[in-house]
This record gives sequence, structure tokens and C-alpha cells, in this order.
Amino acid sequence: MKRIYLDNAATTAIRPEVTEVMMDCIKNIYGNPSSLHTEGRQARALLERARKVIASSIGASIGEIFFTSGGTESNNMALKCAVRDLGVNRIITSKVEHHCVLHSVDTLKAFNNVDVDYVNVDAHGRADLNHLRSLLGSSDKKTLVSLMHANNEIGTLNDIATIGEICKEHKALFHSDTVQTIGHYPINVNAVNINFLSGAAHKFHGPKGVGFIYIKNTNIIKPFIDGGAQERNMRGGTENVSSIAGMAEALKIGLENLEEETRHITDLKNYMEKKLKGIFPDIIINGCPEDSLYTVLNVSFPPHEKSEMLLMLLDISGISISGGSACSSGSEKGSHVIQEIGTPTDYKSIRFSFSHYNTLSDIDETCSTLGSILSPSSNLKTA
Repeated sequence: MKRIYLDNAATTAIRPEVTEVMMDCIKNIYGNPSSLHTEGRQARALLERARKVIASSIGASIGEIFFTSGGTESNNMALKCAVRDLGVNRIITSKVEHHCVLHSVDTLKAFNNVDVDYVNVDAHGRADLNHLRSLLGSSDKKTLVSLMHANNEIGTLNDIATIGEICKEHKALFHSDTVQTIGHYPINVNAVNINFLSGAAHKFHGPKGVGFIYIKNTNIIKPFIDGGAQERNMRGGTENVSSIAGMAEALKIGLENLEEETRHITDLKNYMEKKLKGIFPDIIINGCPEDSLYTVLNVSFPPHEKSEMLLMLLDISGISISGGSACSSGSEKGSHVIQEIGTPTDYKSIRFSFSHYNTLSDIDETCSTLGSILSPSSNLKTA
């Protein structure tokens, strides 16, 4: 049975070209990039070529890019080092951020006495910029604003350019979790006032377990992970050379094909939304209709006797989807994002997320399967 994969916001399939680059590196570039001999210099050269690709893709200098294990480490590094090294004693964030941000903020509040304020979000999960201005104007404390570019569960986009300007006006630092948008949207750090930005390779068809952080060169912080002098003394530990090379290749190919793949994926999303509304007139589409990540469609289905088994029944039928963040898939509390935007608690929320590998026939089969599983019954409230 051919499986249908619609959980690309959790992770994406590695592009074949990326696999080839990584395998060549594993076989032939095996030196430690900190070693001075020929094999070490070869690995170092590959590492710096990858850094140049990543930096140029977002308009940064190579000295502002540091390789990490992924988005979670990058976000932790930005938040915790800003408090430790830059004098930040207040953080403004929102309650719909990824848990790696929210839990980091909780830790900083508990152990570092950092003040925490939460900016209001609207019914689509978008940050209230007037409230942000009000919060920033209410205190003279050194503040870091941490707001994600695109919500990983419902896809709503924040206007990070405007947020950056608001932060600049109030002399606040700005960190953005851009894990869902790197490789999917053009981002230029020269056009946005931003101090920290994060990316993860597995969200744009690269390998898992590798990512990067952009640190604006005016922010001088110390290592988050101590060890050797790797990453220009910024992150201890031998670099994952093959995965870093794969990440750079994935980002390069993704940006080269960005227009074509964006158009294809957007068509799939729009097609699925229209088809689902035809089958289930009472569904709720979560997220902002105008400013939303084109790879994500979050849908809440009306109460049904099979709602709680929906993910498992789809999986049995060969369709992979999720109820929200993969990092919280084992939680019984439900999505904190869906709760925050006020979607009825008796509705079942499902995140469909697409890639250029998906087809219209994938959407047709998924919608047909959903129609069969959620067929009218005594407690089904759709027509």
C-alpha cells in the first residue's frame, strides 16, 4: 500500500540530491574539521562553504551563522544567552509559541528571576502589535521579544518586519523562531531588525538533528554549550559535517525551486480546503486566511464518535497526519495553540502539512478516507 505523507510540518523527506551530497561526504570527507592535516582542512573547507550558503540565503555574514543540533537548541541558545550575557531581565512572548520557547521562558522565570509578559493574540493566533507596543512602553527593563514567524500548528504568520521595527523603537532585542519558514519564504536579515533567528534542516528536506542560529554581530554572547573551540569558540563539540553539508544543499535547492514549489503546494492546500468544506460544511479552519503558511492547513472537525481515534484510523488507512506539534504528540492535554485561539474543545483538530512531493490524488484519497471515517452518525453534527 502506497502511503500518503501529510505531516511535513513535523519533518520532511530528504531530497535525493541531499542524500547524495551527504553520502559523498561520509565516504570521502571524514576528517575532523578542527584538525590541521589535509583531511581536517578538507572537512573545514566543506563546513565553511556550507556556512557561506546558509549566510547568503538570509543576507547574513558568515560570522553571524553558527551550526547547532536544530531549532530547539537554537531557540534555547538565543533566549538563555540573552539573559545570561546581554543583561536581559524581561521577556515578552506569546502563549502560542513552540514549547521549546515557552519552556525555556518558564525556566528563565523560575531560576533567573526574569519577568515574563505574554502579548495577546487574535482568534487566528497572530500577535497583537498594539498590545506589544503597550507592553514595551510599560517598562524600562532590558527586554527580549520572542515571537515566531509562522506558527507550527496553525500556520499563522506574524509580521516580523513590523515587530522588528517596534522592538527597535523601544530598544528591545528581537528573537524569532523561523523554523517553519526558512527554506519556504525569502528572509533577509538586512531588511528586518532582528537579533536572533533559528532554522532546522529537516523542515526543508534536509537531515534531522542539524540546524543553525543567526546571531547579529552586535550581540556578543558566550557559548551555550561549553567544550572545545569549535564554531569560532561559540559551540563546543565536533561539527556534524555531513549533515551540515546536507542542510546547505537542501536550502540551496529549496530556494532555487521556491517559486515553482510554492505555487504547487499552495494549490494543494487551497484544493484540500475547498474539498473538505464540501464534505464537512461545519468544519473550522484554524489560522489566518490572509497571512498563513502555505504548507499548513489546520482543520477542526465537529464532534463524532470516532474523533479521538481519527489519527490512528487514518494511519491504518495509509495516511500520515498529526494533531499538532510532533514534539507534543504524546500529550493528553491537547494543543495549547488551539486552546489559546478559542476553538471549541469538543472539535477534533488535525494538521495537514504539504510538500512538493504531494499530489492532487493524495488530497482526493485523504478527503475520501476522512468522509468514510466520519460518515454521518447519531452524534455527527455535519450535514
